[in-house]
Amino acid sequence: MTNTFKALSALLAYPTAEIREAAEDIRAIIHDERLAPIWALNRLDRLIDELESLDLYELQERYVFLFDRTRSLSLHLFEHVHGESRDRGQAMVDLRALYERAGLEIAANELPDYIPLFLEFLSTRPIGEARALLAEPIAVIVALKERLMRRKSPYATVFIALEQIAENAPRPKDLEELRRAPDDDPRDLAALDEAWEEAAVTFGPSSEDGCPATREVLARMHRGEAMMQPSRRQEDAR
Repeated sequence: MTNTFKALSALLAYPTAEIREAAEDIRAIIHDERLAPIWALNRLDRLIDELESLDLYELQERYVFLFDRTRSLSLHLFEHVHGESRDRGQAMVDLRALYERAGLEIAANELPDYIPLFLEFLSTRPIGEARALLAEPIAVIVALKERLMRRKSPYATVFIALEQIAENAPRPKDLEELRRAPDDDPRDLAALDEAWEEAAVTFGPSSEDGCPATREVLARMHRGEAMMQPSRRQEDAR
């Protein structure tokens, strides 16, 4: 298990008193394992410092404003590929099946494409495999990093770290598609309404079988299952 992914998952989760109390443990984990360059890990300290020092209500309000009210900052991977199209549903069914075959149980109220959950899944995989899986949605990760950096948000540091851990650059075509998507401001209600009416971003031609980009990502994930080692839960069941 790679605990750095669990630590980054906690940093992207809704701020709670429990996460605040674990802040120093989170800091220690990411610095001890050093999956990313030290300069990237040092940037994470700003977010961790704020989790420890700012008022919890302020932290929660900021989180909701960023990730719940701003569609372009959604923490659901397929939101940036499919929007609300029906293709997203099948993609999530396939991703849930991948998690379950790896021994990861998902709560009924969690969507499989939620980035903190995806990071929890990566924490159960060998590091080489986890890096490869993280590289699959790297275009979304980089786009989110850029949008958060424009807002000068300390949450950008999590995506900077993930980009470095993946050790892979997005395909220019995929990243350019995401860069052209509306980057909405929840304070601009008229623009927000317009953004929600925009067609979903797709990489390549549409198809009745779903988005080609997502099919390709999931196919590569499924092909990687042969390399997966049984999870602790699966071993216990045996």
